[in-house]
Amino acid sequence: MSTEPTSGPAIRLLSVDFDCPDPAELARFYGEALGLPVVYSSDDFVLLGREGSSGLGFIRVADYRRPTWPDPSQGKQAHMELGVDDLDAAHARMLALGAVEPPVQPHPDERRVLLDPAGHPFCISTQD
Repeated sequence: MSTEPTSGPAIRLLSVDFDCPDPAELARFYGEALGLPVVYSSDDFVLLGREGSSGLGFIRVADYRRPTWPDPSQGKQAHMELGVDDLDAAHARMLALGAVEPPVQPHPDERRVLLDPAGHPFCISTQD
């Protein structure tokens, strides 16, 4: 994969969007966890971010099915890695915000896998 710039049109990331049953609830969770404000909100979509930066979006899906990670029957759908300075403190904060700890922790000394309120797995890690 080349990292050389191309002469094609400029493309920029606007947002990464997550399907969920309740966009406001998931936006509250990630907004508090990451310190991001709501920049747009409707009944079916909420966007978090800051002016001039990529954001996180949450889209209402009526027949949403939670991921079943690590069981592959309903794939994880998305996965975020969040950097933290203190793994134990960040773990406790995310649980207090509404995250759930799954029964499987592949590398608990390096990173912790948690599930957001809609069931999407994400990791907190002290690795850069």
